[in-house]
Amino acid sequence: MADGKKLEKILVPLEVGRAGEHDIRIRWNDSSESIYIARKLRMECPCAHCVDETTGRRILKEPAIAMDVRPAAIEPVGRYGICIHWSDGHSTGIYTWEKLYGLAQR
Repeated sequence: MADGKKLEKILVPLEVGRAGEHDIRIRWNDSSESIYIARKLRMECPCAHCVDETTGRRILKEPAIAMDVRPAAIEPVGRYGICIHWSDGHSTGIYTWEKLYGLAQR
């Protein structure tokens, strides 16, 4: 490479869809596939209603999320993520590809 820097592979989804009634499946361009349990993903919502913007402390508490929460709709947000409309009426969080891929590595 001309500038001596290593190019990082940009991870993007090839397919985003459902995995059963409740969960979400993403097939990535590195040939991996991730299944996200709906309730756990709902708990990871990064929006200001769920995470304090100043401290980064999680405001949303697990008992507040129904055991059967599921995605009602999944919409793309630009080229960098998705917005999930949850069955509990929540829909303000933007889940970036970077965040989703990181969650899958945990």
